[in-house]
Amino acid sequence: MAGYPFGETIVRLRRGPSPGRDERGQPIPGALTETPVAGVVVVPRQAAPDVGGQQQQARDTVIVGFTVYDPTHADWRTTDQVRIRGAVCEITGEPGDWGRSPFTGTRGPVQFAADRVTG
Repeated sequence: MAGYPFGETIVRLRRGPSPGRDERGQPIPGALTETPVAGVVVVPRQAAPDVGGQQQQARDTVIVGFTVYDPTHADWRTTDQVRIRGAVCEITGEPGDWGRSPFTGTRGPVQFAADRVTG
């Protein structure tokens, strides 16, 4: 399926296999592959601080990341990162496939949460 006509382009960041281990025995990160994925819908995901908690002082909500809807069904993995609007995000949880509509037979998008990488 093609992407949404007015969707945006995001970039999947995926590490290849480790070429070996460093002097301490830790795996060396594999080469990074960047793959643009066009025609996706990106919506901000927000979280409200706990009522009465210290985080709530002078705040309403905090944008914690994005929810992505990908009708192209690109191969998303929990180990991937994604660049959305210039921000590098981690995929949080397992990407979910909406499957096929029992009414129209059309296939829905793959949906996943992407949290901003900080620190």
